[in-house]
Amino acid sequence: MILFLMLFIVGFSFFMAFKRKRPLFLLLPFVSIFAYFVFEIIRFPAPLGETIRFIFNLS
Repeated sequence: MILFLMLFIVGFSFFMAFKRKRPLFLLLPFVSIFAYFVFEIIRFPAPLGETIRFIFNLS
């Protein structure tokens, strides 16, 4: 499901970037992946500090 959503976002951003001739639309896939990453970190059941240490191995 997430894969199809990301592919749709990429296709839509390419379409809009070439149709409107604005390369700013090409940032949309990167922003959506970053937003999904932040959403998954917040949704993780452990406390935020422990989650970030676990992901980036800061212990």
